[in-house]
Amino acid sequence: MITLSNRKLTVKIDELGAQIRSVVKGEKEYMWQAEPQIWKATAPLMFPICGGLKDDKFIYEGKEYNLIKHGFARNMMFTVEQSDSESAVFLLTANEESKKVYPFDFELRLIYTLSDDAITIAYRVDNVGEKTMYFSIGSHEGYYTPEGIEDYDIIFPQKETLNSVMVDGNLLQDHTLPIIKDSNVLPLYDKYFLVDCLLFKTLKSRSATLRNRKTGKSIRVDFPDAPYFVLWHPHGAPFICIEPWAGIPDDHHSTYDLSEKEGIISLGAGMCYRATHTITYIGEE
Repeated sequence: MITLSNRKLTVKIDELGAQIRSVVKGEKEYMWQAEPQIWKATAPLMFPICGGLKDDKFIYEGKEYNLIKHGFARNMMFTVEQSDSESAVFLLTANEESKKVYPFDFELRLIYTLSDDAITIAYRVDNVGEKTMYFSIGSHEGYYTPEGIEDYDIIFPQKETLNSVMVDGNLLQDHTLPIIKDSNVLPLYDKYFLVDCLLFKTLKSRSATLRNRKTGKSIRVDFPDAPYFVLWHPHGAPFICIEPWAGIPDDHHSTYDLSEKEGIISLGAGMCYRATHTITYIGEE
């Protein structure tokens, strides 16, 4: 476990999956604490896919590969390439295990940096192979809401009309659920998550703020590089996941061809992909 700290935040990051396990500000814990009977993760990384594949498989160059929902990175040990009191770099490279399910040579780095009351998470993916690689990447941080999520709103900087794409198991459906119309406030209700998650393809805003409408306590997530936005919450649980995704699950029309997958990132040999999102803790010391 790597610990980062400054005068505002203390953050613990696990080498397993390079995921945040704890964020403490003013002696208060802001992350879900992975109670296994509800959800044993806290902030898993999704790579090399976001969501699920049709029949948990894809085809590349005529060969079939099986890949679990959200990919394998969350279950693998990262190497701590560099760390100091306020930053750390975690590295995962392709190996024999990963190539059984994903036939690409890659280097994946997560770079965590503290600045005042914010954490910036930078993703860097290097294609160190000789062929174009195809991947998605996304975050899945779970934010602790001890009062229950119905005391909270999601606030967007722009007015949005949002219809959530319905999800059945791993797969996106052809129909949507209207959530808000011409508003920048999305009140959170447990009932929304009886259908698994809220998944938005058309969000205009590049940030979202989780705000307790009674106390004003807020967490803002800025995601300039993620075209898709997901909210996930086990019904009745005291946390909400705010998930910027650069990728999307399959739908029933999938051809299994990874290069044709909706939302897939194509990265040429020797090229590098970069993206960031920043989490800012507002309103309490």
